[in-house]
Amino acid sequence: MMTIREYKRAETLEEAWQLNQKKANRVLGGMIWLKMENINVGTAIDLSGLGLDAIEETEDSFSIGAMVTLRQLEEHPGLAAYTRGAVKEALRHIVGVQLRNLATVGGSIYSRFGFSDVLTLFMAMDCSVELYKGGIVSLREYAERPYDRDILVRLIVKKENAEFFYQSVRNSQTDIPVLTCAAARLADGCYRIAIGARPLKAVLYEFPAENGVPAQELALKCADAVKNDIITDSNMRGSAEYRRHLAGVLTKRAVVELEARTAQEEN
Repeated sequence: MMTIREYKRAETLEEAWQLNQKKANRVLGGMIWLKMENINVGTAIDLSGLGLDAIEETEDSFSIGAMVTLRQLEEHPGLAAYTRGAVKEALRHIVGVQLRNLATVGGSIYSRFGFSDVLTLFMAMDCSVELYKGGIVSLREYAERPYDRDILVRLIVKKENAEFFYQSVRNSQTDIPVLTCAAARLADGCYRIAIGARPLKAVLYEFPAENGVPAQELALKCADAVKNDIITDSNMRGSAEYRRHLAGVLTKRAVVELEARTAQEEN
């Protein structure tokens, strides 16, 4: 059970940062996973008054505030169009609408959970995080960092000439995933493929362009590379070997799908 001694709705990011420097204090976020911990919280820090609950789209990027809910993300028409539905596909299996109306982007990214569909999704994009004191850092770098007491302000997604595809394997429709896969095919033919729920946090693989290679051959090559390199583990949802097999299967499916889209657009 979590107990909270004091509650503070921060009026500025500086105030939130100062409060968060004390080890006993916690940023609340959407309070989905935090409330399940057995901890005593000194001051619960609420960021809901700082205007971080909006998605701003410009000609070249999306700015996604840390307090944006997963439901907002799921329903945003600009993100849906940009990713051709990959964002919605990544989020629609996360428990239910009620939970997605509470869970926040900031909580999902800061926590860097191994099972996070959100982390896997954005790892495949040209995505950075803005930290209050730490500035702008690539999501790939941030995912590897240890936890600290900075405040995650927003995600910044740069628009690219790319196609995106998301898929996951679950034992039941709204369960935590057995494995997740987000893929991006850039206009020059390069690939970024993120694999998550290993059950470790998502990792990113990048493949150079191989123009002229048949889609099935390219898909098998990428799948073998991922399968041979990826580190997996076992838990109640699946064995390490099963996850390794799935990593190859989902990578192959992603490449075949994205190559087919490209061929269709060129014809």
